[in-house]
Amino acid sequence: QVLLVESGGGLVLAGDSLRLSCTASGRTSSNYVMGWFRQAPGKEREFVAAINWSGYSTYYAASMRGRFTISRDNAKNTIYLHLNRLNTEDTAVYYCAAGSSDLRLRNPDAWGQGTLVTVSS
Repeated sequence: QVLLVESGGGLVLAGDSLRLSCTASGRTSSNYVMGWFRQAPGKEREFVAAINWSGYSTYYAASMRGRFTISRDNAKNTIYLHLNRLNTEDTAVYYCAAGSSDLRLRNPDAWGQGTLVTVSS
């Protein structure tokens, strides 16, 4: 079983940047893909980005590419989501997820508890 713990959410102003972190523990493996989803108020959860174990392969939802960057530090078993030029539509609970091999994380094996990002105008 893999345990994922997110951190880094908070209240920011439009135009600000924020970095989210997700640390994995438990039964991780070298083929594990980790990534981020988000769920805005009243909307369905949507995929944001994912990164493979080596960090050399990433995949982004088309609407997220450019402003958001995913990275990882395997020494810390941690991935990051760098959120830039935030706007009010980015307000959501951001969830970390992990699964085997699929860079689109269509069926994650594990989910974090979520971290809330609120963007104020």
